[in-house]
Amino acid sequence: MSKIHVLLKKEELDNERLANKVVVVLDILFATSSIVAALAHGAAEVVPTPDGAAAEAEAARRPGGSYLLAGELNAETLPGFAHPMPLALLQEEISGRSLIYSTTNGTVALDKSRGAAHVYAAALLNGEAVVKRIVQAHPDSTVLVVCSGSADNFNLEDFYGAGYLISLFRKSGGAHDFSDAALAAEMLHAHADATDCLQRSRVGRLMLARNLEAEVHFATLKSVFDIVPQLAPNGSLRLL
Repeated sequence: MSKIHVLLKKEELDNERLANKVVVVLDILFATSSIVAALAHGAAEVVPTPDGAAAEAEAARRPGGSYLLAGELNAETLPGFAHPMPLALLQEEISGRSLIYSTTNGTVALDKSRGAAHVYAAALLNGEAVVKRIVQAHPDSTVLVVCSGSADNFNLEDFYGAGYLISLFRKSGGAHDFSDAALAAEMLHAHADATDCLQRSRVGRLMLARNLEAEVHFATLKSVFDIVPQLAPNGSLRLL
């Protein structure tokens, strides 16, 4: 039987012993949605970095033209970086290139998760594929579904995404022991509409105010990509 927990924000990872555990990182608006979209459209890898300086240092080690540098800090695109949201990234030439990616919350959550046995990036966009892989490959593991949150705060959209994953674990037919937070997330997902939930969230409202409704809508799509991004030992996210 697997034990499945939901962490409400990435800062809760600081108190977790990650060895032998499976971590699934969610940042629905927008880091993990962007990561999934980029890999689904041919990016060779996504290299998550904790901040812009680390992203620039990583880029400096690579041949020019082999990568795309994208990122934001506090919802502002970093100077000299590509816009970090999913649809914007798909307008760039990403096929066959590495995406070096820095965000305020999602890439930080991935960096904090590196001590786990296995780390996956998930969004609504690829929920079924990720859950299927975990059920098949790690049937008896402890799974931490990590809501990235925002600067030590709870984010509604990530909790909704966690609820979607929990609903998929339940439908998988395996034996699972869900924490109270996991059950609460499942209840939210069962009684809320994805578009309404994401648009009413704090980040969603911010994006709507910036005329980015199409980006928010894209992030609401469920299991449209059958891909599983996993963190490799070198720190890059690749498809299994």
